[in-house]
Amino acid sequence: MDKKYCVGLGEILFDVLPTGSQLGGAPANFAYHAGQHGLQSVAVSAVGSDLLGDEALRLLDEKHLKYVMPRVDFPTGTVQVELDAEGVPTYDIKEGVAWDNIPFTDDIKEVAANAGAVCWGSLAQRNEVSRKSIYQFLDHTPEDCLKVFDINLRQNFYTKEVICESLKRCDVLKINDEELITIGRLFGYPGLDIENKCWLILGKYNLDMLVLTCGVNGSYVFAPGFKSFQETPKVEVADTVGAGDSFTGTFCASILKGKSIAEAHKLAVEVSAYVCTQHGAMPVLPEKYTK
Repeated sequence: MDKKYCVGLGEILFDVLPTGSQLGGAPANFAYHAGQHGLQSVAVSAVGSDLLGDEALRLLDEKHLKYVMPRVDFPTGTVQVELDAEGVPTYDIKEGVAWDNIPFTDDIKEVAANAGAVCWGSLAQRNEVSRKSIYQFLDHTPEDCLKVFDINLRQNFYTKEVICESLKRCDVLKINDEELITIGRLFGYPGLDIENKCWLILGKYNLDMLVLTCGVNGSYVFAPGFKSFQETPKVEVADTVGAGDSFTGTFCASILKGKSIAEAHKLAVEVSAYVCTQHGAMPVLPEKYTK
């Protein structure tokens, strides 16, 4: 990696769970897990000039996660999370918050210029301010930066145009089976089976890889002329919050460290299964996953 950052870019927020509040948001989760695999990771977002903003930065410091998070005149983001009997979350995501208004500062520009990889999603693009900053960030990354679009469709906070723009800008698309059905409807190819949809998207947007997770039904990685499949390990689920981000962070870190797609995929599956057995999105991983 050579002093290049692995960047999680977008929303920082508190998941308000039945058991209490947990710091989360896909970018911080991604950066935290990439960092556990020995990469220089950094989370880029914005927090409010409020007590929750203070708490967010304190918790990131506690997790030893580097961050660039300007303080803005909007409240720090929160999400009401309800868990069903299987521990699967549904989200009520508050609007008009700090991470909707990420400014493209000189400090953020510097992170972009030194990025070895960046992961972003659709949620942080629901507001024009952050959407514009995300595009500027991507435009300032080095040519060899690995750009990962973890689509992360939430509620109604996405449009076809936003998804198209990010697909054009990414090297790797990460998507789950439910999101793939939504994309199929949105883009007008609902009749194709799962694999054919993936091959079509891979080819149409000239992607290096497409990662498809299907919950208990396993996961796939598609690359030109190559397919990897891994079964999902059966584990006792505490909650699934952050499991997908741990998968993406681990997969991305493994690829950057020179592992093959199949090796990276296997480790990502093992790590995300472990995270499902823990409460919250940022557990410390056992050494067997990080060495």
